Amino acid sequence: MAKGEVYIFTGPEIGERQEALNELRARITKNTGMPPEEQSFYIGETPIGDILSIIRNGSLFSEVRLFILKNCENLKKKDEVDPLAKYCEHPHEDTYLVLLSDEISIDRNIENAVSRDHRRVFWELFENRKHEWVQTFFRREGFSIEPAAIETILELVENNTDALRQECSRLCLVLDKNQPITAEQVESYLTHNKEESPFTLFSHLARRNLGKSLETLHTLLNSKESVQALLAGLLWCFRKLESYLVLEQQGLLSEMELKKIGLGSRKAQEDYRQASRTFTLSQVHHSIALLAKTDVEIRMAGSAMESLLMELLLYSILK
Repeated sequence: MAKGEVYIFTGPEIGERQEALNELRARITKNTGMPPEEQSFYIGETPIGDILSIIRNGSLFSEVRLFILKNCENLKKKDEVDPLAKYCEHPHEDTYLVLLSDEISIDRNIENAVSRDHRRVFWELFENRKHEWVQTFFRREGFSIEPAAIETILELVENNTDALRQECSRLCLVLDKNQPITAEQVESYLTHNKEESPFTLFSHLARRNLGKSLETLHTLLNSKESVQALLAGLLWCFRKLESYLVLEQQGLLSEMELKKIGLGSRKAQEDYRQASRTFTLSQVHHSIALLAKTDVEIRMAGSAMESLLMELLLYSILK
């Protein structure tokens, strides 16, 4: 029997973290001659005692097993931390355990039980690397893309390579390789080509429709839409509304000026026309501050509080 191994992969760069997990799967398969039997758990949904019992019990179907524990930043109670840390010091034979978290670190007692070379932090890409990543992706797929379009993608998509890869792949399916990708095309597709999105949620907020806003929120949360992606989309919308209201105050609203701030489509312009009747500039600034505050609160409280905190956010924006 081979010695068991434990890994801790933390940090907000989900794409690179997923690649590291795939590399581990490939290495296990190469070393053992078979893919591992795999099982995942979310901290907070299954008690740690039950998870450890499952890990310690052998499998009838595979000699090698891989267990993935997600949301490990929520491991805070002593009766959860101590048994897991003890297991990490002496993992079960032929068993691989990976602890995942979007935060930079998890409980120190657990980290100290895992060897340093098995702990990795996946930091968010620097801005210049994100720009380069998007440009390289489209070049590899045979597309050219304007710098403004890259900036629009980075504004609208959650800042990790996993989310960027998904959205850029979808753009490749609908856009023409013979024409450079423009910011207007990106904005039109990413904000209006999904049945429900942060942008349809903003559309309901723009009309002060709390009922529809809450309904869309829960549809998105139930579809496993990342809360960070949802907040990033709403922040983008309120930033655009800020620019719209400034133009309106200056008497400069025109088709050309709206296109300059990324509001080229008629649907987008109508949404922001409605939003300008609902929110003043000071209310927009307040909403932007609320979005930042909610983001921090969710990261500190964990996934269990996401729905409640997002509901409170919508109530606060429209009160």
